[in-house]
Amino acid sequence: MDYIYKFPVVRGVQAQKEYYIAMVPLKMLPRLFPIDDEYVLPEYRAQRKLNESRIPVISKYILDNRDTYVFSALAASIDGEFSFKSDSINPDVGTLEVSMDAKLLINDGQHRKSSILEAMRGDPSLGDETISIVFFADKGLARSQQIFTDLNKNAVKTSNSISELYDSRDEMAVITRNVIWNIEFLNNYTDKEKDNLGKYSSNLFTLNSFYSANKTIAGRKMKKNTEEFLMEYWTAVVAHMAQWQELQHKEITKVYLREQYIATQSIVIQALGRLGNYFYCNSEVNMQGCIKSSMISIGIVMQIYGI
Repeated sequence: MDYIYKFPVVRGVQAQKEYYIAMVPLKMLPRLFPIDDEYVLPEYRAQRKLNESRIPVISKYILDNRDTYVFSALAASIDGEFSFKSDSINPDVGTLEVSMDAKLLINDGQHRKSSILEAMRGDPSLGDETISIVFFADKGLARSQQIFTDLNKNAVKTSNSISELYDSRDEMAVITRNVIWNIEFLNNYTDKEKDNLGKYSSNLFTLNSFYSANKTIAGRKMKKNTEEFLMEYWTAVVAHMAQWQELQHKEITKVYLREQYIATQSIVIQALGRLGNYFYCNSEVNMQGCIKSSMISIGIVMQIYGI
């Protein structure tokens, strides 16, 4: 190897095969992983085709959260000559020497990499920050395709509800959490983790349903009093939704409510979001009076038609 890259790394072993973890400056990414614009059929690639529409979204996330953004490691295969030289103290810490003629192929993280490059065009100072890269020895296209499959097939996407529960950057997520937590009925019966509830779930609603409804209520531009409005609105809905009150007063069970009425279904919460948007945009309307009469009408319809 006449010309080489040198990476300070930690060596590990998985499935009886060595791999290496390095911290690499972001400005080195375009040199290590040059962009290949040529289209290649899926069966001859080791990864999915780049989805260009995701790049500006992730790039904006980096630039908008310059002091708090977080990225997980990239995973790459080394197709070519390389060697690991351990130091004299710890045999699993040392230097990974990779021939500059070797081809480095990203198995996981191609969208992160492309988004970082896009973000660096807007803020060149990002180039001095680092990202971890896990290097595997390339064993041919079939092995690289399997690495991609293993890394992605076994990854579990978080639910929308739990994302909204933990997200402190999304103002509407924060407001929705506060509203749910401060209205006892909703807090008692809202699942903060799942997006879909089973027949015998102890909960009736999902956090994501209220998040979506609240976004419908507020529209594109939130007012300063949005949280106050949502507190007042959902408190009034709870107070005047007949089936919810029957449950709260133990006149019916959760199973009966779920089986006999649609009052807990996501489509109803979304419909209430549209109703709330009307009051949100028309502050002169008597919201409390309208909600009371609306909920009474809805309750009567549900009783008559058993929905």
